[in-house]
Amino acid sequence: MRLYDTARREVVPFEPADRVVTMYTCGITPYDSTHLGHAATYLTYDVLQRRLRDLGHDTRCVRNVTDVDDSILPKARELGVHYLDLAAAELARFDADMVRLETIPAWSEPRATSAIPDIRGFIGMVLDRGYAYQAGGAVYFEVAKYDGFGSISHYSRDEMLALAAERGGNVDDGNKRDPLDFVLWQPSLPDEPSWDTLWGPGRPGWHIECSALCLRELGTTIDLHGGGSDLIFPHHECEAAQSQAATGEPLVRHWMHQAMVRMDGEKMSKSLGNLVFVSDLAEFWDPRAIRLACVGHHYRDSWEWHGDLMPTADERLHRWVAAGAGSGALDEVRRALDEDLDTPGAVAAVDAAAARGVGVSEAAALLGVDTSRPVVTPGG
Repeated sequence: MRLYDTARREVVPFEPADRVVTMYTCGITPYDSTHLGHAATYLTYDVLQRRLRDLGHDTRCVRNVTDVDDSILPKARELGVHYLDLAAAELARFDADMVRLETIPAWSEPRATSAIPDIRGFIGMVLDRGYAYQAGGAVYFEVAKYDGFGSISHYSRDEMLALAAERGGNVDDGNKRDPLDFVLWQPSLPDEPSWDTLWGPGRPGWHIECSALCLRELGTTIDLHGGGSDLIFPHHECEAAQSQAATGEPLVRHWMHQAMVRMDGEKMSKSLGNLVFVSDLAEFWDPRAIRLACVGHHYRDSWEWHGDLMPTADERLHRWVAAGAGSGALDEVRRALDEDLDTPGAVAAVDAAAARGVGVSEAAALLGVDTSRPVVTPGG
């Protein structure tokens, strides 16, 4: 299998260290429902796991839950609810959506709040190795001490500053030695959760939870790390830096990122409110058609949501189910997935086989589509 590696900026052989493939994908911040951008991301890593298992591997995919951060706390304050109650309700909705889409369950789905002892220990390691400093009741990672900062994103300093400012990096924080330095631990506001540490009470920064959870759940260096392309910087750049600073070893062998799903010309996101929710689509369409609407696009191509996608996907699902059982297009689908997870090529191969009247159940299953059941259109 060959996959594009974000850090190396080319399609390269994907070479897991062992038969068991260790993967980490950044999960949701549970303060709203699952939108189609989330679905596209998690379906990409679902199809990847299906092909890896087809090749004889086991997969261990950890997907974290960010149940305490700078997004969920203001939302809980706005709604007048406890942040963990908000997280529990939205996580239940997210898990229900993942069941609807028939994704392989995460091997582990740990919460950030479960990792406070791990986070404290991890920050202690970074401090002890001289990559962090304390100021204003917070602990910051000092990017000037880490030579590899920027090696994931390859962005210029100006680009990194602009993205940090846009994505919660607080570049104007006067306690920082460099505007690109990032928070490992920060003081809490009076109505926010707080935990005691050697460097003062407070709560974790955004990036630290993934490093601590990845180390705890999967070990020092993992085979593949994934997430949306909007996480390349600052989140994954910072995560990689602090992890190697703490352990002395690379965090990841292969970086794989999902391109953004757009609506009205902008990336689909909670902050912009331009969202299509999986649960809403499932009221009118078979969830397998929702899956097909997503995997019909290549994971590295940003694409625009429009109203014709679901009818087209629904028609495709009907054709695949009508084609019946069989191994038609199976070899073609395997070849397509092995060449940078070419799901559009795989879908086209299944379409062609179904058009010839050949059963396609095995090939469809590699894309996560069970064709053994009739199509159900809830709103039909």
